[in-house]
Amino acid sequence: MSVRLGCERLLREELDLVRGRRVGLITNHSGIDSQLRATADNLHAHADIDLRFLFGPEHGIRGDAEDGVRVEDGVDTQTQVPAVSLYGKRRQPSPDELGQIEVLLFDIQDVGVRFYTYLYTMSLGMEACAAAGVPFVVLDRPNPIGGLMVEGNLLESAFASFVGLYPIPIRYGLTIGELAHLFNVEFEIGADLHVVNLDGWHRSMRWHDTGLPWVAPSPNMPSLETAAVYPGMCFFEGTNVSEGRGTTRPFEQVGAPFVDGFAVAEALEARQIPGAGWRPVSFRPAFSKHIDHVCRGVQLHVMDEEAFEPVRAGFEALSTIRRLSSDFEWRANHEGIHNFDKLAGSDRVRQAIDDGIDVVDLMEEWARERRPFEDIRQRYLRYD
Repeated sequence: MSVRLGCERLLREELDLVRGRRVGLITNHSGIDSQLRATADNLHAHADIDLRFLFGPEHGIRGDAEDGVRVEDGVDTQTQVPAVSLYGKRRQPSPDELGQIEVLLFDIQDVGVRFYTYLYTMSLGMEACAAAGVPFVVLDRPNPIGGLMVEGNLLESAFASFVGLYPIPIRYGLTIGELAHLFNVEFEIGADLHVVNLDGWHRSMRWHDTGLPWVAPSPNMPSLETAAVYPGMCFFEGTNVSEGRGTTRPFEQVGAPFVDGFAVAEALEARQIPGAGWRPVSFRPAFSKHIDHVCRGVQLHVMDEEAFEPVRAGFEALSTIRRLSSDFEWRANHEGIHNFDKLAGSDRVRQAIDDGIDVVDLMEEWARERRPFEDIRQRYLRYD
C-alpha cells in the first residue's frame, strides 16, 4: 500500500481546514499527489476552495529557476492565480497578502537536511502568519532519507542564515511537519499551526518503500541517489572543488582540474567508510565551477544503504581532497565570509579540517554536542 500524503488527506479527510475559505499556498513543482497532480492545481479546481495566492520558494512555483537565482512576482500560467516570490525582494508573505486570506498552506518536498532553503521559507511563513493571526497548515511529506538517523553538528547562532536559521543538526531525522512543530514550539514562533499527517509512513522507510513517485525538489536534486549523499557532499559548495553541478551526477561526484582522483579514491577506500564506495572519475561541467574544464575527482557510491553515513562520507572526501590537493581553497564572498561556514553553521569545522583533525573524532564530538537536540526531537515524533 502506498503512503498517503498530507495534500491527499487534506482534500479527502480534513477539508474543513480550507472549505469555504480564502486560501494561500506556499508550494513548488514538488508539491504533487501520488498521481503527479499539483496541489496548486487541485486546490484551484476544487469548488469549495477559494485559492487567492501562490507563494514560491527558491527555484520558483513551477521549479523553472536555477540555484540561487532571484525569482520575480507574477501570475501562475496554469491557474492564473497571483504568484508571489519568496526568493526575491522578500522572504515572507506581506501583511497585505495575509490580510486577504484566511489560511496559509505549505506543501513542498524537503530532503531532510538543515541547509535546504525550503525549511526557512516555511518557518518565515509561520512567523508572518503568527504576526497576522492567520492559521498555518503543513501538508506533511516523507523524509526521503529516512526518519531514524540524526547526523552532524548543531548550527551556532552567530552563523544563522537562509541556509540555516536554527540550532539543529545537518540531518535531523524528521518529516517537514514534525520539524514545523519543533520550530514552532522550541524557537517560539507561536503560529496557529496544524499538520495534516501522512498515512502509512514509518520512520524506517526510505523513499522507495513509500510507493510514491520521485520528483526532483530542486534542479540539482535529480534522483534518490543524489538525496542520499547530499547531506555530506553538499559541503563542497563552500570550496573551489566542483560539487558536480553542471553534470548529470551533482553531489555524487566531486572534482577539480587540480585533483588526482586515483589518489583520492585510494585514500578514501583505505579509510573503510561504512557503506561507501569510491571510484575515480573525470567530468566536464556544463555550468557552475570549472565550466568546460576537465575535472578529476571521485564518485561516491552507496554500497550499503543501512550502514551508510552521508555526513561522515562527505567530510571524509572533503578532508582527503583538502590534504592531497595543494590548490584546494575555501570560497569566501565579497565580505570575506566563508560560504562553507554558513553551510556548516560554524567556523570551527573549517578550522578543524585545516588542522588535520580526524573526521571520526569530529563525528564523535558532534554526537556529544547534539544529545540535547535528540532528546528534544523525541517530543515531536508523529510516526513510529
